[in-house]
Amino acid sequence: MKHICWLLAPVVVLACAPCGDVMAAPEEIQVYTDDINAPGEFGLEMHVNYVIDGFRTPEYPGQLPTNHVLQVTPEFSYGITRTWEAGLYLLSARSADGNLYGNGAKLRIKYIAPSSGSFFWGLNTELGYTQRRVTENYVNLELRPIMGWRGGPWLISFNPIVGAALSGDVSRVPTFEPALKIGRAIGEGTQSGIEYYADTGGIDHSPDFNQQNHVLYGVIDTKKDGIDLNFGVGHGITSASEKWVVKMIVGISIR
Repeated sequence: MKHICWLLAPVVVLACAPCGDVMAAPEEIQVYTDDINAPGEFGLEMHVNYVIDGFRTPEYPGQLPTNHVLQVTPEFSYGITRTWEAGLYLLSARSADGNLYGNGAKLRIKYIAPSSGSFFWGLNTELGYTQRRVTENYVNLELRPIMGWRGGPWLISFNPIVGAALSGDVSRVPTFEPALKIGRAIGEGTQSGIEYYADTGGIDHSPDFNQQNHVLYGVIDTKKDGIDLNFGVGHGITSASEKWVVKMIVGISIR
């Protein structure tokens, strides 16, 4: 019961935030590292984010105006082997006018190579079906290479993500969406740092920098009593980015 309360706490806190009309941040704002469930281990993470300030108009016809939108995405995971893990995301959102929406689901499979010193690497593949209010295409694919380094108090992880639309009357040109995390331990089980997320557009041609999405987060990670918590506040660097976003990820392992 205590673990469930920890999972629900960020939902309650952010649901009480004031409502009003930006293109929402992604349902999952996370840089992948070498974390993986043990074989036979179930996991549950609650991804919660809230756009405090962003754009007031939809990017395409049918997109939900999403300034002050709260997104809540439970992620269920299962360790298949020591190197393979499967996951399922269920997407939902609360709009500025208080309406609740189910926005689709995503399946993923993750591989993390056996440990070999300070460096780690892997690959996460994700297939999703999402409503038009979230993305212009219903079916989408994401390939997320994972590469990083742990040394002393430091952690660095880089995800050079490539995404592609598999349906809809949109471009099939893959997009490049890099994500970077740099963290440093500041106490027992606690780490602070920065996370950076970008969407630079199609890999064949990128728009001008100010027309790309670039968001920088200050984050803190902590582990206590079987609970993992990631909390961050993000600020958009360009005019094509949300100005302010707050996000939480609360996770537990279920044997």
